[in-house]
Amino acid sequence: MPARILIIEDNPANMALMGYLLQAYGHTVLAATDGHAGIALAASERPDLIVCDVHLPGMDGFGVLRHLMMQPALVPIPIVAVTALAMVGDRENLLRAGFNGYLAKPIEPTLFVTQLECFLPAVLHAIIDPTVRTHGDHSDH
Repeated sequence: MPARILIIEDNPANMALMGYLLQAYGHTVLAATDGHAGIALAASERPDLIVCDVHLPGMDGFGVLRHLMMQPALVPIPIVAVTALAMVGDRENLLRAGFNGYLAKPIEPTLFVTQLECFLPAVLHAIIDPTVRTHGDHSDH
């Protein structure tokens, strides 16, 4: 069963790439381009996972996290920061603030979905058809 994943991201190219990758694996994508819209969408849709940029217009990712954590029904939803913050200590600061995980930008397209699925129960992972071969798989030759 695919997951419903909310992406809160203001950069259209990043939003398009993350959304494309998640949809390619069968997940349903919900999208918000700022923190306030993301909070409203999280409250109304109750996604299985939230992916949140840290640098957002108006309210940053830390503010989004604080608002989401004040709503008891949303507390169980994992929130993963996706950010260009890559200085020593940034990852630890994000996790200490309450994010469940951290992915650095630019994202690695071949790993992105798998990295996010680590925050979902197995029942919500993408179901990959084992009969579909990847390019270059010549195991039957």
